[in-house]
Amino acid sequence: MSNPTERAAEDNYERENDPSPVTEDFTENSYAIEPKSNLRDQVPVQEDEQSFEDPMQPPYSNSDQQLEEDEREAINKSNIMRGDRVRHTKPRTANKYNEGPDESDLPAGLE
Repeated sequence: MSNPTERAAEDNYERENDPSPVTEDFTENSYAIEPKSNLRDQVPVQEDEQSFEDPMQPPYSNSDQQLEEDEREAINKSNIMRGDRVRHTKPRTANKYNEGPDESDLPAGLE
């Protein structure tokens, strides 16, 4: 793995020695044209030059801060049990808390 200095040197080398450099104002929109007429407008594809709504809105797009706010809003304090976390309910089924037979408890014909 290279360090930042090596990566910068590699980038400079590529920039200076590339036989077909790409300019910064390069646009290629061939992907946005559907050659099959029956598939046109099925899934709209946006060209590079079109404006778009950027979901990042500094300083409001701090994801850690947003996650903390979402957790605070999502936790309903009225659903939190007080005291002991176990409700101490009695089992309602005949086999108590048993979830059913294990593989070793199956009848001989079903193995």
